[in-house]
Amino acid sequence: MKPSIERDLKGRQEALVTRLSELGSLVVAFSGGVDSSFLLAVAAQVLGDRVLAVTAVSVIHPEREKQEAVRFTSERGIEHILLPSREMELPEFVSNNPDRCYHCKRSILDQVSGIARERGIPHVAHAANADDHLDYRPGGRAAQEAGALAPLIEVGLKKAAIRTLSKEMGLSCWDKPSMACLASRIPYGESITVEKVKMVEEAENRLLDAGFSQVRVRCHSRVARIEVNASDMEKLMLPDLRARIVEDLRGLGFLHVALDMEGYTTGSLNRAIEKQTAEDKLPRRR
Repeated sequence: MKPSIERDLKGRQEALVTRLSELGSLVVAFSGGVDSSFLLAVAAQVLGDRVLAVTAVSVIHPEREKQEAVRFTSERGIEHILLPSREMELPEFVSNNPDRCYHCKRSILDQVSGIARERGIPHVAHAANADDHLDYRPGGRAAQEAGALAPLIEVGLKKAAIRTLSKEMGLSCWDKPSMACLASRIPYGESITVEKVKMVEEAENRLLDAGFSQVRVRCHSRVARIEVNASDMEKLMLPDLRARIVEDLRGLGFLHVALDMEGYTTGSLNRAIEKQTAEDKLPRRR
């Protein structure tokens, strides 16, 4: 690493420490991903037992992620609350419009803020990073409206920097693949149901158990569109493994199983929004 880059990273890390120390006490909305794990770890170093982790738990959040979040906090002695979230009760969420994430995140952060008030903790933080503006992220607006702080954005930390600093801190999750809630596997406009979400989770579990690290199973009605890293496609097409995956996913309720030849792409379902936005800007015929 170039000295100038290293100095920049250390400067941002020191700025984060300073910012967190100013808060006195803090509730961290903790998903167990790279960003929130890094934020929580630094907050615990700075604030000690004055930091509380809260993790939303519902059918849209993978069980694997919950278990990893619990393990992370227990290893560090951080107080951790598992919060049953209510997004599946919201018509605005299950109808699966493009503002789905806004309604979900606002609901969760309102619940987290309620816990903070009960505990007398004045601040709630979430782990959005300085790269998040590059994709469609309506949850960011919800966080602002809920009054949640975004310390990683405040100090200008991007994903790559967070991974580097996490590795230096000895966090085993530093290279963990990015993860989003299971509802993100369902195209906008198709209703979010417990059945669909469970099918997706179990399908992804089968692929993860087969050794694939970055996996998405997009649920297009009864069609499973598998995304893996391009470098893993050859492995997935091995005859025995391919046949087993097809059989497994059909057993879960999918009628057809397809491989996306482009490979894993973050936010691929947001293309529908981008296309519609572009079309809306076209001049209309009179």
